[in-house]
Amino acid sequence: MSTEFMKPRRRPLRWLWLAAGGVSLLLGVVGAFLPLLPTVPFVLLAAFCFSRGSERCERWLLEHPTLGPPVRQWREQRAVPLRAKRIAWSMMALSSVLAAWWMPSPWRWVPGLCCAAVALWLWRLPNAVTQPPG
Repeated sequence: MSTEFMKPRRRPLRWLWLAAGGVSLLLGVVGAFLPLLPTVPFVLLAAFCFSRGSERCERWLLEHPTLGPPVRQWREQRAVPLRAKRIAWSMMALSSVLAAWWMPSPWRWVPGLCCAAVALWLWRLPNAVTQPPG
């Protein structure tokens, strides 16, 4: 197959990855302020999507002073910092309790089940080892 034939298929897929990365990053940033959304998993997903859709966006995310370190630690060690895990667990537990209190009966346990699945995934991951600068 010629490469010209493959280009039209790859371009729309690139924009799909870029859009998915943007939505994931937005959810991660919103998750920093809302207890129900965990920040780190969405930022990791954004980095994954950007790696397939935009080198520029991926580089920006990796070099970001706040969002970059967890992504770099994940890529280097396949680990999440213990502090990030603790914050995520606390916020997800709090939001699950609030959702169970305020949501209507058939739906009140859905956020808690989703948060429990994410918490279990985080718990199984190793803790990131911070390396001294230099």
